[in-house]
Amino acid sequence: MKVHAEPKWLHEPLPGGDPKATVAVEPLSGGEVRWPLEAMEAPGGPLEGLKATGLLTPRSKWLWVPCPAFLITHPTAGQVLVDTSLHPSIAAKPSENFGRIAARAAQPRVESGNDLLAQLRAHDADPKSIRLIVMTHLHMDHASGISGFPSSTFILSDAEWQAATTGSRPLLRGYRPEHYDFAFDYRLIDFNHAVVESYSTFGRTFDLFGDGSVRLAFTPGHTRGHMCVILRLRDRDFVIAGDAVYTVNQLEGGPKQPRPQDPHLWRRSLQELQLFHRQYPQAVIVAGHDPQQWSELQARYE
Repeated sequence: MKVHAEPKWLHEPLPGGDPKATVAVEPLSGGEVRWPLEAMEAPGGPLEGLKATGLLTPRSKWLWVPCPAFLITHPTAGQVLVDTSLHPSIAAKPSENFGRIAARAAQPRVESGNDLLAQLRAHDADPKSIRLIVMTHLHMDHASGISGFPSSTFILSDAEWQAATTGSRPLLRGYRPEHYDFAFDYRLIDFNHAVVESYSTFGRTFDLFGDGSVRLAFTPGHTRGHMCVILRLRDRDFVIAGDAVYTVNQLEGGPKQPRPQDPHLWRRSLQELQLFHRQYPQAVIVAGHDPQQWSELQARYE
């Protein structure tokens, strides 16, 4: 697999930090995909793998699940986006962005006029002026909209870049290279570098601005290079869990995630999140695709 981008390393915090800074975060969903619950919470029993594909569940029982993005406002470093949700073109022709096979399987949908770019403008965030975008990982439902941000710098883990740009049959691993195969500015974090440190229950984190307000936690398992994002609000933390947990039920000890890329690493990352959840129950931890939790989130957290 060959991509055109030539990423650079990010070994030091970015400028703009302030030791006293807290951030605001606004959850946004630029669309939805349709999955069976069994694709998010392993059903157990015989034929578990087949059940996870949804082939044994009537389409009428599949769930519409959000494809989140998060707009972060830092008082001195500006606006940061986490993930890019679904591309606006999906409103007219899903197969053009997702590909025919994935579009048929996931049925992505975007409400015309309410795509992520439109929502950002409604939140006084010009997509062309968003300097930084953090990617939890590069699966299709998170990276579909990357092409809409050609002026941004994208931050992701080196392990994720390697997983998404090498090897064969990327579709079987959840990737569509057409989503990120651009000569954009990609910056990679090496979570084995000396600047990486622990934070609370998370073993490896990178302090994005060097002020503790935005930390990127290495939580591999769902993919080889998955990251969570830990944000400092005024009186608690806000954790964007990405797909380290699909649902709140999983965070609280419910059924495991079916078919993670690395089950052992996924369990370890889950334990870090669960321990954080127990030690800091006041913290907000947003699961990757939980329709119920999504419907209950506030419009803005500070």
